[in-house]
Amino acid sequence: MPRTNFKELLDAGVHFGHLKRKWNPAMAPYIFMERNGIHIIDLEKTVEKIDEAASAMKHIARSGKKVLFVATKKQAKEIVAEKVKAVNMPYVTERWPGGMLTNFPTIRKAVKKMGAIDKMATDGTFMNLSKRERLQVTRQRAKLDKTLGSIIDLTRLPSALFIVDVTKEHIAVREAKRLGIPVFAMVDTNSDPSDIEFPIPANDDASKSISLIIGILCQAIEEGLNERKIEKDKEPQTKDKKVTRRELETKDVPAAIIEAIVDEDEEAEADEDLADELEEEDEEEDLVKDTEETEE
Repeated sequence: MPRTNFKELLDAGVHFGHLKRKWNPAMAPYIFMERNGIHIIDLEKTVEKIDEAASAMKHIARSGKKVLFVATKKQAKEIVAEKVKAVNMPYVTERWPGGMLTNFPTIRKAVKKMGAIDKMATDGTFMNLSKRERLQVTRQRAKLDKTLGSIIDLTRLPSALFIVDVTKEHIAVREAKRLGIPVFAMVDTNSDPSDIEFPIPANDDASKSISLIIGILCQAIEEGLNERKIEKDKEPQTKDKKVTRRELETKDVPAAIIEAIVDEDEEAEADEDLADELEEEDEEEDLVKDTEETEE
């Protein structure tokens, strides 16, 4: 059953594209007709693409991965912040920090700096600073919170990106493509959908249109999270990655999403193995030190 219908999309103005002279020829398959010099988007394709994107996002959420929402345009900021925060996913509504994906470790350092400042405030170190230093640190914390506060829980690269207006957020698209991260996006008639794995042809300028589509996708994410919670309660033991891949393939999940999920699971396992090795080495060093002390 489709997650939306023609009437909802028409009421939200999803079908309105840009002026004919601003169109991108790559969007031709998604254009229904032209009226009064304005392109009209084919809503049959929109319904189909929304269902496809919602299904893929549901599987990502169900596997415990994160989807990063990017929407820095004025009419999308509040909508994204409100709806995405409700499903506990990271989002960027201020300026896209260049290198946020390709230089992720540096971004994480900035986020950790926020945590260090918060710790200073709780342990009393903050009050030992001079008034001028306190003011500087407070301003720095506010600046970091404005740009990175919404991704504080993003401890590793996201499994996918959702973008409102790929023309405006071209840097984010380029970074995701470079790292092989699948991109979901609302693409208007002036955009190029060729670099987008899951394009949703829709009006990316109207707040009603943005609200409707993000609402549908957030609902799909919530369903995935609820299913994950139920599965965890039933099966506490971890699954083999081959079983995970097989299950995803039987559910007609796109190849890009399967690879993103399975690859991240492998990376997580590698990180855990490395942590275990380091822990064993530390234990061995402690044992050697204890032995030397007893000999003395």
